[in-house]
Amino acid sequence: MRILTPSKRVFLTLTMLTLAYNINAQDQNLTLNQDPKFDQLLNDKRKINTSISTNDTYKIQIFSGKSDEAKKTLSDFKRENSNIDGTIIFNTPNYKVIVGNFKTRIEAERNLAEIKKRYKLVFLIKPSK
Repeated sequence: MRILTPSKRVFLTLTMLTLAYNINAQDQNLTLNQDPKFDQLLNDKRKINTSISTNDTYKIQIFSGKSDEAKKTLSDFKRENSNIDGTIIFNTPNYKVIVGNFKTRIEAERNLAEIKKRYKLVFLIKPSK
């Protein structure tokens, strides 16, 4: 490895500082032209999103375990209860089968009593507010 002499080091440092001092980047102004309908669409989307509440319903968890068993449990449940929707959620390390979309706790508990007859470890999931 080659070592620079002190005079060469000073010269190189001064040269780099001089070059860095004179650098000017992006001194331009940017003008954005967009369709006014875009703002209207964005505002409409915001109104819709605020009216949608995803965590105000009670759900029932009927299974937690491996992926294959979760898929089988969900398909069996949908076959028996076509009027109640269900989904599989992955929460490390388990797959959870969650069913229902009940607006009141009473409605959820009625369905919980029926579902407990068929499935083991069943419990109610409260909405988080």
